[in-house]
Amino acid sequence: MSNVFQITSWDETPYIENQDGSKKSHAKITQSYSGVIEGSSEIQYLMSYQSAASALFVGFEVVTGKVNGKSGSFTLQHNGKFENGVASSNFLIVSGTDELANIEGSGSFKSGESGQANYELTTNA
Repeated sequence: MSNVFQITSWDETPYIENQDGSKKSHAKITQSYSGVIEGSSEIQYLMSYQSAASALFVGFEVVTGKVNGKSGSFTLQHNGKFENGVASSNFLIVSGTDELANIEGSGSFKSGESGQANYELTTNA
């Protein structure tokens, strides 16, 4: 079984735009997860575009659902980039609630087609 998420909404607002195409923006994103994670998430990214085709992003993602059958929510801290049409990020689990209160771990994702991405997650859950 593969670990996949699907972007379900993307709302991005620039707060600095420069003549050369570089800009800074804030993105609010929702996603649905399948695989090790079963559930949905809300993300807030701050994005720094060096050009229309290249960006760096940081942010927090709150995932709600189940990990290996345990229910709750947890927060991921992202450090990622977008280049050549592909988004990728490394992330750390920074907190959890309910049955996931003591969750620890890390992972990564690399985007594919149509707002889907494969992710890896290593966790104690």
